[in-house]
Amino acid sequence: MNTPPLSNTAHSNAIPSTVTHGSPPKVAVEPKSGRFDSLELAVTNGGGEVVSIDEAEALVWADAHAAASFPAVIANGPGVRWIGLPFAGIEPFVPFLDTHNANGDRRVWTAAKGVYATPVAEHALMLGLAGMRGLASYARANTWSAPQGTNLVGANVVIFGAGGITEALIPMLEPFGCRITVVRRQADPVVGANRVVTLDERLEVLATADLVVLALALTDETRGVIGSPELEAMKPSAWIVNVARGGHIDTLALLEAVRSGSIGGAGLDVTDPEPLPEGHALWSEPRIIITPHVGNTPEMGIPLLADHVTDNVRRFAASTELAGEVDVEAGY
Repeated sequence: MNTPPLSNTAHSNAIPSTVTHGSPPKVAVEPKSGRFDSLELAVTNGGGEVVSIDEAEALVWADAHAAASFPAVIANGPGVRWIGLPFAGIEPFVPFLDTHNANGDRRVWTAAKGVYATPVAEHALMLGLAGMRGLASYARANTWSAPQGTNLVGANVVIFGAGGITEALIPMLEPFGCRITVVRRQADPVVGANRVVTLDERLEVLATADLVVLALALTDETRGVIGSPELEAMKPSAWIVNVARGGHIDTLALLEAVRSGSIGGAGLDVTDPEPLPEGHALWSEPRIIITPHVGNTPEMGIPLLADHVTDNVRRFAASTELAGEVDVEAGY
């Protein structure tokens, strides 16, 4: 990742610097995890000093699966003014989001928004192509079967969300000549999209979609955004791909839609529940492709996250706007 140039003047939402006389920012990395060594190195590469939480003015969270231990850790870091989370979707941390630390200083949270976008977008494209071209059925067949499938070339693609994954996916779709519609909270333009609509307009655009991709944050507003009405609105040949969060789709409604032929099928990198239990009905559906939340594997993601941390440590030291800042009120 190329580090963006740092501004000479602090942005209005930048954190006031406490770094003086060239001293490095004091950053804790917690808790111990498989990413720990890489993130400590990322901090030092950014000019920071790795310290214990009680000395820290910043905290880089190192374990995406250890949200439950966060309150105990942060209780020992009253001076922490920046908390960097290692993932794009921060649902487990929403209950802990605050705007000031124990000392009364303004606190900023960041997430890895867009950091993993390219590999996840690639995975979404793979699932979409595999589904539309019949790979789910062909891969399970044990005899020569009849032809099936539809083209992605010239297809209508509807993408839910306008973040980094969508920004990465749209250029990948360009060679296929797709007509792209983006569904988001507000109908602000999206580079490369032919049309942008709000969530309230989703049934209209789903009716013409050949491929639907979910790449949006999970919030109270978007939980269950794809249920029976949305699936019934889709064409019998249409495929839906979810690389966001399992909670976006009503699982029972999806099973019914696939079994009844209301839609063509689904490619799921995330499920509800997750991990998907052994013997769950989704596993046995021949027109559902499941991958175990591997749109971005640790091997792919750790170098990307490390670059992100290094960049933000530099920004923090310079008192400039941090990359991936979380909207505390919105929860993402």
